[in-house]
Amino acid sequence: MALPETMPLTRTGAGRARRRAGVLLLLLPVAGLVWVPLYARDEPRLFGVPFFYWYQLAWVGLCIACMAGAALLLRSPAPGGST
Repeated sequence: MALPETMPLTRTGAGRARRRAGVLLLLLPVAGLVWVPLYARDEPRLFGVPFFYWYQLAWVGLCIACMAGAALLLRSPAPGGST
């Protein structure tokens, strides 16, 4: 049984580095939001909004950027060669 062309048998060093970078981008929001003591405070305020709220709101955009970057890094190569 032959494997499809999009599933390489071995990973190159560059492939491993891309995978690690992608996984790191996915873990970054988890680390930033799960560790509540990091942001469970009132100061500094931004336009009168307590830190607790604007920190979490800032992560909405950061999560989008991290997920987009990870998707680009972890996507499979297109059939036929170049990505």
